Amino acid sequence: MDLTVLYRGPLASCDYDCPYCPFAKRRDSPAQLRSDRESLERFARWAGAQHEDRLSLLFTPWGEGLVRSWYRRTLAELSHLPHIGRVAIQTNLSCRTDWLAEADLNTLALWCTYHPGQTPYDRFLSKCAELAERGVRFSVGVVGLPGHLESARRLRADLPAHVYLWINAAEGYGYEDAEADEWTALDPLFPYSRHPHASAGLPCRTGESVISVDGAGTVRRCHFVRAELGNLYDGSYRTALRPRPCPLAVCDCHIGYVHLETLPLYDVFAGGVLERVPAAAVRAVRHSAQ
Repeated sequence: MDLTVLYRGPLASCDYDCPYCPFAKRRDSPAQLRSDRESLERFARWAGAQHEDRLSLLFTPWGEGLVRSWYRRTLAELSHLPHIGRVAIQTNLSCRTDWLAEADLNTLALWCTYHPGQTPYDRFLSKCAELAERGVRFSVGVVGLPGHLESARRLRADLPAHVYLWINAAEGYGYEDAEADEWTALDPLFPYSRHPHASAGLPCRTGESVISVDGAGTVRRCHFVRAELGNLYDGSYRTALRPRPCPLAVCDCHIGYVHLETLPLYDVFAGGVLERVPAAAVRAVRHSAQ
């Protein structure tokens, strides 16, 4: 089967402390870090053994994964496996970039977020320049808070033209039309993020060709629906995979609503769904290389 897997292990520590971040904030103990490493390595062994399937993998840690050696090593190793079509991770890009030399850049990609106030602008921009120079597939985004607008404008001006700059609507924040227009001028796809999507009863790829997995191997249709479909490691999840409507009233996170079949986002992001790279950006890269 063709299967997309969103993996989120127990890692919760982050080198940033963004006040708007909904994720857990804590320092992981050595025991917790060992548990996360063991969980990740177990998942990587499972993924490596699925030779009969075609896998696409997105790592969505609560904390920052790429400052941990086991995430960098795992992504690089998985990128070389022929049955893995894409391996990507959400990151604040605070890590070094030399590890990417060990990865297959036809397979690996990065979903990067700039957090104003957490890292110097020039440092983040230089990391983006390093990714572009290495030929890494990546997108860059900012949370759409009023205080971030000038930083986002500066990023759009300084990033290579082919790099997609996405804007996430801030959780619980209401946008007046004029304000939304300012964000849309930077990210033409911002209207998809501006309002939660009514999803109850609508067809969604999650639970059929897309699943969420935690560190224990518990499989759910997505990160936002708690009902369990089985376990990854005993294979019990496979018999539960089937088309099914969304049970929630709304879906307001990109990693969720991108899979709604009622939205055109699989076409918009064709070839780059996991790393949030639109097909138009991919075409721009190919054109510039010719």
